[in-house]
Amino acid sequence: MADQKDWKAEDFPCTLTLNIPFPTPRLARTASLALSVDAELSPLVRRAFTLTTSSDSPEQNILQVNYAATTNRMLRVAVNGFIESIGVVIGVMKDLDTDVVYEATKDGLEGVQGLDKEKVG
Repeated sequence: MADQKDWKAEDFPCTLTLNIPFPTPRLARTASLALSVDAELSPLVRRAFTLTTSSDSPEQNILQVNYAATTNRMLRVAVNGFIESIGVVIGVMKDLDTDVVYEATKDGLEGVQGLDKEKVG
């Protein structure tokens, strides 16, 4: 959520917390970074991302998403959009995790946009 100094909790009485577990902290962090670039479209909704631990693991592999909205309807609409987005992020992770980049390939990886050559070795 935006810094709470910028808004009053009583103005956003409808809240929801989602806890989304990931296999590794790296994947949870990646999801958080990918999803946080898109701000909430409505000024009637606030959202914040936090990485947390589960009761059975000390690793921060759970993406916690806290929502606050002015009405239940606004909360539902915002969360529905988020569920679609997290589905896309998880699908991409499933299909294109680091094994795609770091495994041997037939073709070179020269010129691949966003690829850190030093990590590929």
